[in-house]
Amino acid sequence: MPHLPSLLAVFGHPDDESLVAGGFLAQHAQAGARTAVVTATWAPGTHRAAELADAVRILGAGEPRMLGYADHRVPESSTGPRLCDAPLERVVEDVVRQIREFRPEIVLTHDAYGGLTGHPDHRLSHRAVVLAATAAGLEHLYPDAGAPWGPSALHLATHPHSAVADLGPLLTQVDKAVLSVPDESVDLVADVRPWLDAKWAAICAHRSQVDRERPLPGLLARLPADVRERIIGREYFTRIDLRPAPARPGEQPR
Repeated sequence: MPHLPSLLAVFGHPDDESLVAGGFLAQHAQAGARTAVVTATWAPGTHRAAELADAVRILGAGEPRMLGYADHRVPESSTGPRLCDAPLERVVEDVVRQIREFRPEIVLTHDAYGGLTGHPDHRLSHRAVVLAATAAGLEHLYPDAGAPWGPSALHLATHPHSAVADLGPLLTQVDKAVLSVPDESVDLVADVRPWLDAKWAAICAHRSQVDRERPLPGLLARLPADVRERIIGREYFTRIDLRPAPARPGEQPR
């Protein structure tokens, strides 16, 4: 398989990594690329941390990296502050430390909406990761968080308007938002059907979510297999380049 870049996925909750980037992570891991997952909420030792560990291993991304903030709606998920109540500066430094330690070529996170449902933990994660991805490469910012490292790009997991025909009605039935973006905002459409077995197994590893009706894993588990494949068989990203593209022959760098 061709060389694929190293990936560090930073998402709000356990299960986000599998739902919106599980196929992309599995593809890269199977090709020999380094991959890892950082999760902002829930603490080690909780039941969702154990589920996350199973999911991440299925995707080939090693052991979970947990920031240990509490879920917006589940304050008992951690003894620390809720992610949405924590100072943004503190969360940014936590993410900078993870980027500098892992040294990825690409960082994955939520889009500015916080994904389809606009969860406040997703939106806060997006803001922190966007700031951290730039700060991580600057030696005078967060000097105690490790040696500088600048990723080459951010990939923001998103959904175009054209891709929510099956999923949108399911979300509105359980009073969730559907925040998709114009199709032209999507820079990368990843066909992850060759890695769908791993992706679905990772989603199912989040057992507490599959067993409930409102969370997305539970909604997906109750669908016919062909409909579910249409929904999760492709992943969508908006790319933000963090390094200037090299000048073409004859051009002067700006």
